[in-house]
Amino acid sequence: MCSIIGCIGRLNVAPVLVESLKRMEYRGYDSVGIATIDNGRISTRKGVGRVADVDKSLNLIMMPGQIGIGHTRWATHGGVTDKNAHPHYGCRAEIAVVHNGIVENYKELKEELVHLGHEFKSDTDSEVIAHLLEQYYAEQKDGTQAIIKTCKRLKGTYAFVAAFEDGTLGGSRYDEPLIIGPVEDGYFISSDILGFLPYTDKAIFLDNKDIVVVDRHRLKLYDSDGNPVNRPVTQVAWELAAIDKGKFTHHTLKEIHEQPHTIMIAATQNREKINDFCRILLDSKTIYFTGSGTSYHSALVAKHILARFAKIRAESIMSSEFQYALDSLDSSSVLVAISQSGETADVLQSVKTAKQMGAKILSIVNIPTSSLARISDSFLSIDCGPEVGVAATKSFTGQLSLLYSVVDRLCNGRVDYEAGKLELVDAINDVLASETEIEKVADRIRDAKDIYIMGRSIHYPIALEGALKIKELAYIHAEGIAAGELKHGPLALIDKNSIVVIINPRDGTFDDNIASAHEIKARGATIIGVSDEPNDVYDIFVRIPSVRDALYPLLEVVPFQILAYYLALRKSVDPDYPRNLAKSVTVK
Repeated sequence: MCSIIGCIGRLNVAPVLVESLKRMEYRGYDSVGIATIDNGRISTRKGVGRVADVDKSLNLIMMPGQIGIGHTRWATHGGVTDKNAHPHYGCRAEIAVVHNGIVENYKELKEELVHLGHEFKSDTDSEVIAHLLEQYYAEQKDGTQAIIKTCKRLKGTYAFVAAFEDGTLGGSRYDEPLIIGPVEDGYFISSDILGFLPYTDKAIFLDNKDIVVVDRHRLKLYDSDGNPVNRPVTQVAWELAAIDKGKFTHHTLKEIHEQPHTIMIAATQNREKINDFCRILLDSKTIYFTGSGTSYHSALVAKHILARFAKIRAESIMSSEFQYALDSLDSSSVLVAISQSGETADVLQSVKTAKQMGAKILSIVNIPTSSLARISDSFLSIDCGPEVGVAATKSFTGQLSLLYSVVDRLCNGRVDYEAGKLELVDAINDVLASETEIEKVADRIRDAKDIYIMGRSIHYPIALEGALKIKELAYIHAEGIAAGELKHGPLALIDKNSIVVIINPRDGTFDDNIASAHEIKARGATIIGVSDEPNDVYDIFVRIPSVRDALYPLLEVVPFQILAYYLALRKSVDPDYPRNLAKSVTVK
């Protein structure tokens, strides 16, 4: 989940690295570091904090040299300290390394290296890569061979870039992204295309275990045994303007407000691709959906609408649980994997397992060049552009919009989503126009310790998603509850200090929810109703427009996104960068 960047060119590289790290900071923001090479000497500066803060205190942009590497960290092994920040050296400052992933056998490797005389300075697993490279580089002064031998020793997942004192950069990947950005006078090596998108829209995506070595003039690619390989150059199409916050204070709020547009984009698909996608679904005997976090909530909604409109039964399984639910998976199965980044470790592992068992793989992604898209039999992209805020907002509704389009195709238009999405967009604009009213709700419940969100049927996944947003952004305990299960445990938690939000549009679930609301109110809780129809049982009413019953999930999640955002502000929390979380969960 860390971001890594390497750059070699003709300009002073430090300012380029700093700006690249700022664009990728959503991948991790515990600590920051840069190493540059100047006149054959590697120097490093690193520290705890956000990129801008560390740059201000250490003056990163003034480091000399036209070759360098950089890193922002999301801590896995070792605390958030200056010594654990990347880049890491071996015993001598002749090789510097930045790494994303987990080296599972680092303890054994560290013991071996200590026995050989190496001294470690950090508590990270990543430092073993620097010492291995140093050990093998000392034998022949050949960076390529040092990387090949090092990679053969590593177990786990990794993407790393190493800067060698001779002025070359090298790296490799296994189950973590690493991308080459060729520019006129050099190369970038990055974990994310955002790292180099201002400089080139060309990208070379490395396959697993590929090894890259570059100097200013040449790019060399090898397989894990050192045989030369070629990888195609891909043109990427994201607009840099989408990264800017524009008139908004935070990326999260901007992305919430982009949803009327991104929902329409997600529902607009290439006819041939969506037909191929649907054909694979129809040809399968069993369908599984998988995802993590917000994407899992999309999978739950997909399961519901697929059964309701297309009369097709499917199962939704959390990606982290997928390995334990494989008994009925075979060559007649299809797995639909949903992921914003397309790099989520649990999702990719689920896909690999399913492929080994002969299943077809479909995916819904936001990044068409992601690892998930590239290993799928067919994929569809929501195309909502970069989502910088760590908490998913526009990507969630984009996923739902695309899933509704797929189901509509499968059931010959019974959802009538083509007409319904226009109605939906108008309704979301109405909710966004009531942002000030939702902000007032945040003021009223800002001191809440526990928030319970209830929903039935298709609204239950939104209860889960609403609770997730509040946990992620405002650090308040929030729990999504299936309303029908209230008396099977949750009611024991309800008292006068409880805040209970009921998702209650005027559909078939309405009357049952009102009955549950009265039971809750009798225990003294404060009740917030999210509905298109007011009721005396609500202490606070959040109005949403009326839409077709099936479309409510895309609409009713928006008030929760806004509420979570303003609760974060009331808690003096940066909603774009929640503590302990990162956008792309590339480690298990």
